[in-house]
Amino acid sequence: MNFVPNTDNQQERLLARIGVKSVADLFVDIPEEVHLKRPLAIRGGMSEQELVKHVSGLANQNKTVEEYSSYLGAGAYEHFIPSFVDQLLLRSEFYTAYTPYQPEISQGTLQAIYEYQTLVCELTGMDAANASMYEGASALAEAALMSCDATRRKKVLVLQTVHPEYREVLKTYLPSRGVEIVEVPYAEGVTDMSALEKVLREDIAGVLVQNPNFFGNIEKADEIVELVHAQGALVIMAVNPISLGMLKSPGESGADIVVGEGQALGNPLNFGGPYLGFLATRDKYVRRMPGRIVGVATDKEGRKGFVLTLQAREQHIRREKATSNICSNEALCALAFTMHLSALGKKGIHELAYLNLQNAHYAAREIAKIPGMSLAFSGPFFHEFVIETKLEPAKVNALLLEAQIIGGLDLARFYPELDHHLLFCVTETKCKADIDQLIARLGEIQ
Repeated sequence: MNFVPNTDNQQERLLARIGVKSVADLFVDIPEEVHLKRPLAIRGGMSEQELVKHVSGLANQNKTVEEYSSYLGAGAYEHFIPSFVDQLLLRSEFYTAYTPYQPEISQGTLQAIYEYQTLVCELTGMDAANASMYEGASALAEAALMSCDATRRKKVLVLQTVHPEYREVLKTYLPSRGVEIVEVPYAEGVTDMSALEKVLREDIAGVLVQNPNFFGNIEKADEIVELVHAQGALVIMAVNPISLGMLKSPGESGADIVVGEGQALGNPLNFGGPYLGFLATRDKYVRRMPGRIVGVATDKEGRKGFVLTLQAREQHIRREKATSNICSNEALCALAFTMHLSALGKKGIHELAYLNLQNAHYAAREIAKIPGMSLAFSGPFFHEFVIETKLEPAKVNALLLEAQIIGGLDLARFYPELDHHLLFCVTETKCKADIDQLIARLGEIQ
Protein backbone atom coordinates (compact mmCIF):
# COMPACT_ATOMS: atom_id res chain seq x y z
CA MET A 1 0.00 0.00 0.00
CA ASN A 2 1.99 2.94 -1.34
CA PHE A 3 -0.13 5.49 0.49
CA VAL A 4 1.06 4.21 3.91
CA PRO A 5 4.21 6.21 4.80
CA ASN A 6 6.10 3.30 6.45
CA THR A 7 9.12 1.44 5.13
CA ASP A 8 8.90 -2.32 4.61
CA ASN A 9 11.07 -2.82 7.67
CA GLN A 10 8.85 -0.60 9.80
CA GLN A 11 5.75 -2.47 8.64
CA GLU A 12 7.32 -5.83 9.53
CA ARG A 13 8.19 -4.61 13.01
CA LEU A 14 4.69 -3.18 13.55
CA LEU A 15 3.00 -6.38 12.41
CA ALA A 16 5.32 -8.51 14.56
CA ARG A 17 4.53 -6.33 17.58
CA ILE A 18 0.78 -6.95 17.27
CA GLY A 19 1.25 -10.64 16.43
CA VAL A 20 0.26 -10.95 12.76
CA LYS A 21 2.28 -11.85 9.69
CA SER A 22 0.77 -9.51 7.07
CA VAL A 23 -1.53 -6.57 6.59
CA ALA A 24 -4.09 -8.98 5.09
CA ASP A 25 -4.28 -10.73 8.46
CA LEU A 26 -5.81 -7.55 9.90
CA PHE A 27 -8.88 -8.05 7.70
CA VAL A 28 -9.61 -11.74 8.14
CA ASP A 29 -13.04 -10.98 9.59
CA ILE A 30 -14.18 -9.50 6.25
CA PRO A 31 -15.80 -12.23 4.09
CA GLU A 32 -13.75 -13.29 1.09
CA GLU A 33 -16.64 -12.67 -1.33
CA VAL A 34 -16.62 -8.92 -0.66
CA HIS A 35 -12.86 -8.49 -1.19
CA LEU A 36 -12.00 -6.17 -4.09
CA LYS A 37 -9.62 -8.64 -5.80
CA ARG A 38 -7.88 -5.85 -7.72
CA PRO A 39 -5.79 -2.75 -6.96
CA LEU A 40 -7.62 0.45 -6.15
CA ALA A 41 -8.21 2.68 -9.19
CA ILE A 42 -5.90 5.38 -7.86
CA ARG A 43 -3.50 7.25 -10.12
CA GLY A 44 0.15 7.37 -9.27
CA GLY A 45 1.75 10.37 -7.64
CA MET A 46 1.51 13.80 -9.28
CA SER A 47 3.62 16.91 -9.08
CA GLU A 48 2.05 19.99 -7.49
CA GLN A 49 1.52 21.54 -10.92
CA GLU A 50 -0.22 18.41 -12.23
CA LEU A 51 -2.33 18.13 -9.10
CA VAL A 52 -3.52 21.75 -9.30
CA LYS A 53 -4.54 21.26 -12.93
CA HIS A 54 -6.30 17.98 -12.15
CA VAL A 55 -8.27 19.35 -9.18
CA SER A 56 -9.14 22.55 -11.07
CA GLY A 57 -10.54 20.42 -13.88
CA LEU A 58 -12.73 18.53 -11.43
CA ALA A 59 -13.91 21.76 -9.78
CA ASN A 60 -14.80 23.30 -13.14
CA GLN A 61 -17.35 20.55 -13.71
CA ASN A 62 -19.48 22.21 -11.04
CA LYS A 63 -21.87 24.90 -12.19
CA THR A 64 -22.50 27.77 -9.79
CA VAL A 65 -25.05 30.55 -9.29
CA GLU A 66 -22.45 32.93 -10.69
CA GLU A 67 -22.86 31.20 -14.07
CA TYR A 68 -26.47 30.03 -13.85
CA SER A 69 -29.61 31.83 -12.71
CA SER A 70 -31.03 29.74 -9.87
CA TYR A 71 -34.61 29.48 -8.60
CA LEU A 72 -33.90 26.55 -6.29
CA GLY A 73 -34.48 27.14 -2.58
CA ALA A 74 -35.92 24.49 -0.22
CA GLY A 75 -33.74 25.39 2.76
CA ALA A 76 -30.56 26.71 1.10
CA TYR A 77 -30.89 30.22 -0.28
CA GLU A 78 -28.93 32.49 -2.58
CA HIS A 79 -28.62 35.99 -1.15
CA PHE A 80 -26.24 38.84 -1.85
CA ILE A 81 -23.44 38.91 0.72
CA PRO A 82 -21.54 42.21 1.13
CA SER A 83 -17.88 41.80 0.19
CA PHE A 84 -16.63 43.01 3.57
CA VAL A 85 -17.96 39.81 5.22
CA ASP A 86 -15.48 37.55 3.44
CA GLN A 87 -12.64 40.01 3.90
CA LEU A 88 -13.14 40.23 7.66
CA LEU A 89 -13.54 36.46 7.98
CA LEU A 90 -10.07 36.10 6.46
CA ARG A 91 -8.48 37.85 9.41
CA SER A 92 -6.38 35.32 11.30
CA GLU A 93 -8.01 36.00 14.66
CA PHE A 94 -11.38 34.99 13.18
CA TYR A 95 -10.41 32.39 10.62
CA THR A 96 -9.92 29.55 13.10
CA ALA A 97 -12.84 30.65 15.27
CA TYR A 98 -14.06 28.02 17.72
CA THR A 99 -15.45 28.01 21.23
CA PRO A 100 -12.53 29.21 23.38
CA TYR A 101 -11.64 27.05 26.34
CA GLN A 102 -9.46 29.79 27.84
CA PRO A 103 -11.90 32.71 27.89
CA GLU A 104 -9.51 35.07 29.65
CA ILE A 105 -7.37 35.22 26.49
CA SER A 106 -10.21 34.91 23.96
CA GLN A 107 -12.29 37.96 24.69
CA GLY A 108 -12.71 38.94 21.02
CA THR A 109 -14.10 35.57 19.99
CA LEU A 110 -16.42 35.46 22.98
CA GLN A 111 -17.66 38.98 22.27
CA ALA A 112 -18.42 38.02 18.67
CA ILE A 113 -20.46 35.02 19.86
CA TYR A 114 -22.21 37.20 22.44
CA GLU A 115 -23.20 39.70 19.73
CA TYR A 116 -24.48 36.83 17.59
CA GLN A 117 -26.63 35.55 20.47
CA THR A 118 -27.99 39.06 21.03
CA LEU A 119 -28.97 39.48 17.38
CA VAL A 120 -30.69 36.08 17.29
CA CYS A 121 -32.72 37.08 20.35
CA GLU A 122 -33.71 40.42 18.81
CA LEU A 123 -34.68 38.72 15.55
CA THR A 124 -36.72 35.92 17.12
CA GLY A 125 -38.20 37.72 20.12
CA MET A 126 -36.71 35.19 22.52
CA ASP A 127 -34.88 35.74 25.83
CA ALA A 128 -31.72 33.70 25.25
CA ALA A 129 -29.86 32.06 22.36
CA ASN A 130 -27.00 29.59 22.37
CA ALA A 131 -23.68 30.01 20.58
CA SER A 132 -25.04 28.26 17.41
CA MET A 133 -25.37 24.66 16.30
CA TYR A 134 -24.45 22.40 13.39
CA GLU A 135 -27.38 23.40 11.13
CA GLY A 136 -31.12 23.93 11.18
CA ALA A 137 -32.15 20.26 11.14
CA SER A 138 -30.16 19.18 14.20
CA ALA A 139 -31.22 22.40 15.97
CA LEU A 140 -34.85 21.35 15.45
CA ALA A 141 -34.13 17.85 16.79
CA GLU A 142 -32.40 19.25 19.86
CA ALA A 143 -35.33 21.61 20.44
CA ALA A 144 -37.71 18.64 20.31
CA LEU A 145 -35.63 16.91 23.00
CA MET A 146 -35.75 20.14 25.04
CA SER A 147 -39.55 20.03 24.96
CA CYS A 148 -39.54 16.42 26.19
CA ASP A 149 -37.14 17.30 28.99
CA ALA A 150 -39.20 20.34 30.04
CA THR A 151 -42.59 18.59 30.04
CA ARG A 152 -41.46 15.09 31.08
CA ARG A 153 -43.40 13.73 28.10
CA LYS A 154 -42.20 11.44 25.31
CA LYS A 155 -44.22 12.31 22.22
CA VAL A 156 -43.88 15.17 19.73
CA LEU A 157 -46.01 16.29 16.81
CA VAL A 158 -44.31 17.46 13.63
CA LEU A 159 -46.29 19.17 10.89
CA GLN A 160 -45.84 17.70 7.41
CA THR A 161 -45.18 21.21 6.16
CA VAL A 162 -41.83 21.09 8.02
CA HIS A 163 -38.84 20.51 5.72
CA PRO A 164 -38.88 16.78 4.82
CA GLU A 165 -35.13 16.45 5.41
CA TYR A 166 -35.53 18.03 8.85
CA ARG A 167 -38.17 15.38 9.54
CA GLU A 168 -35.73 12.67 8.46
CA VAL A 169 -33.21 13.99 10.98
CA LEU A 170 -35.91 13.88 13.66
CA LYS A 171 -36.53 10.21 12.82
CA THR A 172 -32.82 9.54 13.25
CA TYR A 173 -32.44 11.53 16.47
CA LEU A 174 -35.54 10.96 18.55
CA PRO A 175 -36.54 7.26 18.60
CA SER A 176 -33.23 6.24 20.18
CA ARG A 177 -34.12 8.58 23.05
CA GLY A 178 -37.51 6.94 23.45
CA VAL A 179 -39.42 9.79 21.80
CA GLU A 180 -42.42 9.03 19.58
CA ILE A 181 -42.97 11.19 16.49
CA VAL A 182 -46.45 11.79 15.04
CA GLU A 183 -46.82 13.66 11.74
CA VAL A 184 -49.74 16.03 11.18
CA PRO A 185 -51.04 16.37 7.58
CA TYR A 186 -51.53 19.59 5.64
CA ALA A 187 -54.38 21.03 3.58
CA GLU A 188 -54.02 23.74 0.94
CA GLY A 189 -50.30 24.08 1.62
CA VAL A 190 -50.58 24.78 5.36
CA THR A 191 -51.27 22.78 8.51
CA ASP A 192 -54.66 21.07 8.64
CA MET A 193 -55.90 22.63 11.88
CA SER A 194 -58.67 20.06 12.41
CA ALA A 195 -56.14 17.23 12.05
CA LEU A 196 -53.86 18.97 14.56
CA GLU A 197 -56.70 19.32 17.07
CA LYS A 198 -57.49 15.58 16.80
CA VAL A 199 -53.98 14.45 17.77
CA LEU A 200 -53.24 17.13 20.39
CA ARG A 201 -53.41 15.41 23.77
CA GLU A 202 -52.00 15.92 27.25
CA ASP A 203 -49.16 13.47 26.46
CA ILE A 204 -47.67 15.72 23.77
CA ALA A 205 -44.36 17.38 24.71
CA GLY A 206 -44.02 19.74 21.79
CA VAL A 207 -45.35 20.65 18.36
CA LEU A 208 -42.81 21.40 15.63
CA VAL A 209 -43.87 24.11 13.17
CA GLN A 210 -42.04 25.73 10.25
CA ASN A 211 -43.05 29.26 9.31
CA PRO A 212 -42.82 30.12 6.45
CA ASN A 213 -43.23 26.40 5.83
CA PHE A 214 -41.46 24.17 3.31
CA PHE A 215 -43.85 25.29 0.55
CA GLY A 216 -43.09 28.94 1.37
CA ASN A 217 -46.58 29.45 2.81
CA ILE A 218 -47.33 31.38 5.99
CA GLU A 219 -48.75 29.20 8.77
CA LYS A 220 -51.44 30.34 11.21
CA ALA A 221 -48.85 30.65 13.96
CA ASP A 222 -51.00 32.37 16.59
CA GLU A 223 -53.78 29.77 16.26
CA ILE A 224 -51.32 26.88 16.47
CA VAL A 225 -49.68 28.32 19.58
CA GLU A 226 -53.04 28.78 21.30
CA LEU A 227 -54.10 25.20 20.56
CA VAL A 228 -50.78 23.72 21.68
CA HIS A 229 -50.47 25.70 24.91
CA ALA A 230 -54.00 24.66 25.90
CA GLN A 231 -52.63 21.11 26.20
CA GLY A 232 -49.56 22.15 28.17
CA ALA A 233 -47.18 21.42 25.30
CA LEU A 234 -44.42 23.63 23.90
CA VAL A 235 -44.29 25.21 20.46
CA ILE A 236 -40.99 24.83 18.60
CA MET A 237 -40.92 27.08 15.55
CA ALA A 238 -38.41 26.79 12.71
CA VAL A 239 -38.04 30.08 10.85
CA ASN A 240 -36.25 31.70 7.94
CA PRO A 241 -34.28 34.64 9.45
CA ILE A 242 -34.82 36.85 6.39
CA SER A 243 -38.61 36.50 6.67
CA LEU A 244 -38.48 37.93 10.19
CA GLY A 245 -37.75 41.31 8.63
CA MET A 246 -41.49 41.40 7.83
CA LEU A 247 -43.33 38.70 9.77
CA LYS A 248 -44.33 38.86 13.41
CA SER A 249 -41.52 37.31 15.46
CA PRO A 250 -42.07 33.81 16.91
CA GLY A 251 -41.76 35.38 20.37
CA GLU A 252 -44.69 37.70 19.64
CA SER A 253 -46.72 34.70 18.48
CA GLY A 254 -45.98 32.89 21.74
CA ALA A 255 -43.48 30.24 20.59
CA ASP A 256 -41.40 28.64 23.34
CA ILE A 257 -38.32 27.61 21.35
CA VAL A 258 -37.17 29.00 18.00
CA VAL A 259 -34.72 27.36 15.62
CA GLY A 260 -33.62 27.89 12.05
CA GLU A 261 -30.92 27.70 9.43
CA GLY A 262 -28.70 30.78 9.51
CA GLN A 263 -27.08 30.23 6.10
CA ALA A 264 -29.23 32.90 4.48
CA LEU A 265 -27.23 35.61 6.26
CA GLY A 266 -23.53 35.92 5.50
CA ASN A 267 -22.98 32.38 4.25
CA PRO A 268 -22.93 31.39 0.56
CA LEU A 269 -24.56 28.23 -0.82
CA ASN A 270 -21.13 26.59 -1.08
CA PHE A 271 -22.44 23.27 -2.45
CA GLY A 272 -24.20 22.44 0.81
CA GLY A 273 -22.15 23.72 3.70
CA PRO A 274 -20.89 24.40 6.22
CA TYR A 275 -24.01 26.09 7.55
CA LEU A 276 -25.16 27.00 11.05
CA GLY A 277 -28.24 26.36 13.11
CA PHE A 278 -29.58 28.91 15.58
CA LEU A 279 -31.58 28.06 18.69
CA ALA A 280 -33.25 30.52 21.05
CA THR A 281 -35.71 30.09 23.89
CA ARG A 282 -37.45 31.71 26.82
CA ASP A 283 -35.66 32.27 30.13
CA LYS A 284 -37.32 29.37 31.93
CA TYR A 285 -35.87 26.84 29.47
CA VAL A 286 -32.33 28.21 29.33
CA ARG A 287 -30.81 25.43 31.44
CA ARG A 288 -32.26 22.86 29.09
CA MET A 289 -30.53 24.34 26.04
CA PRO A 290 -27.89 22.26 24.22
CA GLY A 291 -24.44 23.58 23.47
CA ARG A 292 -23.20 26.64 25.29
CA ILE A 293 -23.99 30.28 26.07
CA VAL A 294 -21.59 33.20 26.24
CA GLY A 295 -22.44 35.79 28.88
CA VAL A 296 -21.09 39.04 30.34
CA ALA A 297 -19.58 39.23 33.83
CA THR A 298 -17.27 41.48 35.82
CA ASP A 299 -13.95 40.54 37.40
CA LYS A 300 -12.94 41.37 40.99
CA GLU A 301 -11.79 44.81 39.85
CA GLY A 302 -15.18 45.55 38.25
CA ARG A 303 -14.03 45.23 34.63
CA LYS A 304 -16.47 43.78 32.11
CA GLY A 305 -15.52 40.50 30.51
CA PHE A 306 -17.08 37.75 28.41
CA VAL A 307 -17.36 34.24 29.81
CA LEU A 308 -18.77 30.83 28.99
CA THR A 309 -21.84 31.11 31.18
CA LEU A 310 -23.45 27.76 30.47
CA GLN A 311 -22.04 24.55 29.01
CA ALA A 312 -24.58 21.78 29.39
CA ARG A 313 -22.84 19.11 27.37
CA GLU A 314 -21.28 15.85 28.40
CA GLN A 315 -17.69 17.09 28.10
CA HIS A 316 -18.23 19.61 30.88
CA ILE A 317 -20.71 18.07 33.28
CA ARG A 318 -21.74 14.58 34.38
CA ARG A 319 -22.88 12.57 31.35
CA GLU A 320 -26.26 11.73 32.90
CA LYS A 321 -26.89 15.44 33.53
CA ALA A 322 -25.92 16.61 30.04
CA THR A 323 -28.73 17.99 27.89
CA SER A 324 -26.99 17.19 24.60
CA ASN A 325 -23.99 15.63 22.94
CA ILE A 326 -23.74 18.56 20.51
CA CYS A 327 -20.05 19.42 20.73
CA SER A 328 -19.42 22.19 18.22
CA ASN A 329 -20.82 25.61 17.59
CA GLU A 330 -20.33 27.05 14.10
CA ALA A 331 -18.44 30.11 15.27
CA LEU A 332 -17.07 31.27 11.92
CA CYS A 333 -20.43 30.87 10.17
CA ALA A 334 -22.13 32.59 13.12
CA LEU A 335 -19.69 35.49 12.81
CA ALA A 336 -20.60 35.86 9.11
CA PHE A 337 -24.29 35.84 10.11
CA THR A 338 -23.59 38.54 12.72
CA MET A 339 -21.67 40.81 10.37
CA HIS A 340 -24.25 40.60 7.60
CA LEU A 341 -27.21 41.20 9.92
CA SER A 342 -25.40 44.04 11.71
CA ALA A 343 -24.76 45.74 8.37
CA LEU A 344 -28.42 45.43 7.39
CA GLY A 345 -29.83 46.71 10.68
CA LYS A 346 -33.54 46.88 11.45
CA LYS A 347 -34.39 48.92 8.37
CA GLY A 348 -32.19 46.88 6.05
CA ILE A 349 -33.57 43.48 7.08
CA HIS A 350 -37.10 44.80 6.52
CA GLU A 351 -36.23 46.15 3.07
CA LEU A 352 -34.47 42.90 2.17
CA ALA A 353 -37.48 40.82 3.23
CA TYR A 354 -39.83 43.13 1.32
CA LEU A 355 -37.75 42.86 -1.86
CA ASN A 356 -37.75 39.05 -1.61
CA LEU A 357 -41.52 39.08 -1.14
CA GLN A 358 -42.15 41.40 -4.10
CA ASN A 359 -39.86 39.48 -6.47
CA ALA A 360 -41.43 36.14 -5.56
CA HIS A 361 -45.00 37.41 -5.92
CA TYR A 362 -44.26 38.99 -9.29
CA ALA A 363 -42.72 35.73 -10.53
CA ALA A 364 -45.58 33.61 -9.19
CA ARG A 365 -48.23 35.86 -10.70
CA GLU A 366 -46.62 35.86 -14.16
CA ILE A 367 -45.80 32.13 -14.19
CA ALA A 368 -49.41 31.34 -13.27
CA LYS A 369 -50.51 33.13 -16.46
CA ILE A 370 -48.64 30.61 -18.64
CA PRO A 371 -50.97 27.97 -20.14
CA GLY A 372 -50.30 24.62 -18.48
CA MET A 373 -48.98 26.19 -15.27
CA SER A 374 -50.85 27.38 -12.19
CA LEU A 375 -50.25 28.40 -8.59
CA ALA A 376 -50.90 25.32 -6.44
CA PHE A 377 -51.92 27.12 -3.25
CA SER A 378 -53.87 30.34 -2.77
CA GLY A 379 -52.64 31.40 0.69
CA PRO A 380 -49.99 34.03 1.54
CA PHE A 381 -46.35 33.09 0.95
CA PHE A 382 -42.93 34.65 1.44
CA HIS A 383 -40.25 34.04 -1.22
CA GLU A 384 -41.10 30.46 -2.24
CA PHE A 385 -44.18 29.16 -4.00
CA VAL A 386 -45.47 25.96 -5.58
CA ILE A 387 -46.37 25.76 -9.27
CA GLU A 388 -48.41 22.93 -10.75
CA THR A 389 -47.30 22.03 -14.27
CA LYS A 390 -48.86 19.77 -16.91
CA LEU A 391 -45.43 18.84 -18.24
CA GLU A 392 -43.11 16.53 -16.28
CA PRO A 393 -41.09 18.64 -13.80
CA ALA A 394 -37.90 16.82 -14.82
CA LYS A 395 -38.46 17.83 -18.45
CA VAL A 396 -39.19 21.44 -17.47
CA ASN A 397 -35.98 21.64 -15.42
CA ALA A 398 -33.89 19.97 -18.13
CA LEU A 399 -35.05 22.49 -20.72
CA LEU A 400 -34.49 25.38 -18.32
CA LEU A 401 -30.97 24.12 -17.69
CA GLU A 402 -30.23 24.38 -21.43
CA ALA A 403 -30.85 28.12 -21.03
CA GLN A 404 -28.54 28.22 -17.97
CA ILE A 405 -31.49 28.45 -15.57
CA ILE A 406 -31.74 26.19 -12.52
CA GLY A 407 -35.44 25.55 -12.04
CA GLY A 408 -37.53 24.62 -9.03
CA LEU A 409 -37.54 21.55 -6.81
CA ASP A 410 -39.61 18.58 -8.01
CA LEU A 411 -41.85 18.05 -4.97
CA ALA A 412 -42.77 14.46 -5.89
CA ARG A 413 -39.40 13.50 -4.40
CA PHE A 414 -40.75 14.30 -0.92
CA TYR A 415 -44.52 14.51 -1.44
CA PRO A 416 -45.80 11.81 -3.86
CA GLU A 417 -49.24 13.46 -3.86
CA LEU A 418 -47.62 16.59 -5.35
CA ASP A 419 -46.57 14.97 -8.60
CA HIS A 420 -46.18 17.59 -11.37
CA HIS A 421 -45.44 20.31 -8.81
CA LEU A 422 -42.34 22.52 -8.64
CA LEU A 423 -41.18 24.63 -5.69
CA PHE A 424 -39.65 27.91 -6.92
CA CYS A 425 -37.66 30.41 -4.86
CA VAL A 426 -36.99 34.03 -5.82
CA THR A 427 -34.72 36.26 -3.75
CA GLU A 428 -33.29 39.76 -4.05
CA THR A 429 -30.53 38.37 -6.30
CA LYS A 430 -32.98 38.36 -9.22
CA CYS A 431 -33.89 41.57 -11.04
CA LYS A 432 -37.00 41.94 -13.18
CA ALA A 433 -35.05 41.07 -16.33
CA ASP A 434 -33.91 37.78 -14.75
CA ILE A 435 -37.44 36.85 -13.73
CA ASP A 436 -38.81 37.84 -17.16
CA GLN A 437 -36.22 35.55 -18.77
CA LEU A 438 -37.46 32.66 -16.60
CA ILE A 439 -41.08 33.42 -17.49
CA ALA A 440 -40.30 33.64 -21.21
CA ARG A 441 -38.42 30.34 -21.17
CA LEU A 442 -41.24 28.60 -19.26
CA GLY A 443 -43.69 29.96 -21.81
CA GLU A 444 -41.62 28.49 -24.65
CA ILE A 445 -41.38 25.13 -22.87
CA GLN A 446 -45.12 24.89 -22.24
